[in-house]
Amino acid sequence: MTIRWTIRISALLLIGSLLIYACSKKDTAPATTPISFTVPDGFPTPVYNFSTNPLTEEGFQLGKKLFYDGKLSKDGNFPCASCHQQFAGFATFDHDLSHGFNNQFTTRNAPGIFNMAWQKELHWDGGVNNLEVQPLSPITAPNEMAEDIATVVKKLEADSTYPELFRKAFGDRSINSQRILKAIAQFVGSMVSADSKYDRVRKGTAIFSDAEAMGYSIFKAKKCTSCHVEPLLTDNSYRNIGMALNPTINDLGRMRITGKSTDSLKFKVPSLRNVMLTFPYGHDGRFYSVRNVMDHYSDGVINGPTTDSLVANKIPLTALDKFYLTQFFYTLTDSTLLKNKRFTEGF
Repeated sequence: MTIRWTIRISALLLIGSLLIYACSKKDTAPATTPISFTVPDGFPTPVYNFSTNPLTEEGFQLGKKLFYDGKLSKDGNFPCASCHQQFAGFATFDHDLSHGFNNQFTTRNAPGIFNMAWQKELHWDGGVNNLEVQPLSPITAPNEMAEDIATVVKKLEADSTYPELFRKAFGDRSINSQRILKAIAQFVGSMVSADSKYDRVRKGTAIFSDAEAMGYSIFKAKKCTSCHVEPLLTDNSYRNIGMALNPTINDLGRMRITGKSTDSLKFKVPSLRNVMLTFPYGHDGRFYSVRNVMDHYSDGVINGPTTDSLVANKIPLTALDKFYLTQFFYTLTDSTLLKNKRFTEGF
C-alpha cells in the first residue's frame, strides 16, 4: 500500500469518526434548565402536580411556541392564543362566543386561563379533569381548531425547528401527543395571577383608596366571598345563578357531564381576578359589562329547581353599592401578568 493510499484511508477514517461523533453528540440528551414553580403567599396548594411534568425553561419555551402556533389548527388560523389573548387576561377580547374553523362560533365564552394549576376540573362544565388533557378538547372540536392530534404531530415533525426543540425539552427528537400536551401544560400552568393591587394590599405593601376599601367591604358584606373565595376569588364549584336558558345554544352546563338533573344550568364559578378585562361575562358571554352582571344579581335572577340558594332571593345592591364594587374590581387587575414578556409571542 502506497503512502498516498494510506493517507487517503486515514483521512476517510477520520472524517467517518467525526461524523459518528457529531451524530452521537446531536442525539445526546441535553441538560435542561429547571424552573421553580412558586406558590404565592396565602395561596392553597396547587392541584396540578409539576413533579410528573418537571418544569424546565426548554419545556416552557416549547409550550409557548405551540400555544401561539396555528399549526395546531386545521387551517393554521386558530392557535390557542386566538381565543386566549394576554392583554385580555388570556380570555377573548370583546367576544361573547369564540370564533373557530370555517367561520363557526363556539358555544361558550372563553374564560381567562391564569391560575390553572389550582383547578381540579376545567371548562365551564368541568368536563376535563387534567391540565395536560385540556388542549385536546379545542384542538379536536370541529367548531374550534378542528384538527386531529395525529395530524398535528405530522405537521410538527415536518417543521424544521420543532424536532430540535423537542430534543432540548425532552431528551430526543421524538414528537408525540403526550409531549405536546406536557409542554403546553408547562406554559399555561406557569400563568400565575398574584400581583394585582388587591394582592399588594393583602401583603401590606399597598393601601386601598377609600372607594376601593368601601367596595371590598361591600364585597364581603354581600357574601360574594361565599362563591368567589379569596385569594383565588373562586371556589371552583358549579352553580346555577338564575340565568335563563339560552335557546340558541341550549347549554345545560354541568348536567352534560354528570347526567344529573340536579346539575341542570350549573356552571363553574369564574375567578374575579382580571375581571375588568375579561368581558363579556357568563358561560355564553351574555353580560357585556360588570354592571350588567350586578344588575342580574339585584334584579334579574330567575328561580328554578337548581337555582343556588345564595342568589335565589336576589342580592340587594344599590347603585352606590355597584359603583363601589366596581372600584374594588379594578384592583383585581394583574398588570404584572398581562405585561410579562415571558408570556408574549415573539419574546
